Parts: sequence; C-alpha cells; structure tokens
Amino acid sequence: MHGPAKAFLLLGCINALIGVILGAFGAHGLKLWMPPDLFTVYQTAVQYQFYHALGLLGVGLLAHQFPTQTLIKWAGWFMFAGIVIFSGSLYTLSLTSTRWLGAITPIGGASFIVSWILLIVSIVRQR
Repeated sequence: MHGPAKAFLLLGCINALIGVILGAFGAHGLKLWMPPDLFTVYQTAVQYQFYHALGLLGVGLLAHQFPTQTLIKWAGWFMFAGIVIFSGSLYTLSLTSTRWLGAITPIGGASFIVSWILLIVSIVRQR
C-alpha cells in the first residue's frame, strides 16, 4: 500500500494514539487543576480528534479501494486540517486560557463538515 491511502491510515493511527494519550493525560492529570469549563473544552478537543482519527482510517480504506477518487483524498486532507485547527485550538485554549483562540475553532469545524460532504459526494458518484 502506498500514496494517499497509506498517508491517511498513518494519520488516523497517529491521531488516535495522540487522542488516547491526551485523553488519559486530561483525565488523570489536568482534571485536578484545570477549571471545569476549560476541562470541558479539553474533553471536546479529545473527542473530536478521536472521532476524526477514526474518520481518517475510513478515508484511508476508501482511498485504497478507490485510488482514482480525488474527492476522497480531499476529504482526508480537510479532515486532517480539521483535527489540527479544531482540536488544536481547543487544546491550546484550555491549557493557556487564551480565549481568542476560540475564534479560529469554527474554521476547523468547517473543515470537518467539508470533509464529510466530500465523502458523501464521492460515495454518491460511485457506480
């Protein structure tokens, strides 16, 4: 296996691993000193990272099955960008209390939405 399929499978595995580590770190370390409202933000970052790590695994499998489908590849890149922007901004906000970062979080959310729309369109177009 090579190309985008392998890249998305690796990105999915790496992000799932990071999600597990950060989730455990939050539950066993941060919860003791982080204010409850910021801990909720942190948990949201972990959840969305993990959901979309699994999504990247699905994208990798679809990219392997349908290697000529460009929309599947774009969906994977938008999904990865969503993890970095959405979860990354929420992690940073929760750890630093830098509230203005919440203003860029919707860009990551929009990336998630675009990725799922691209997957839907790609599947509908399959014969």
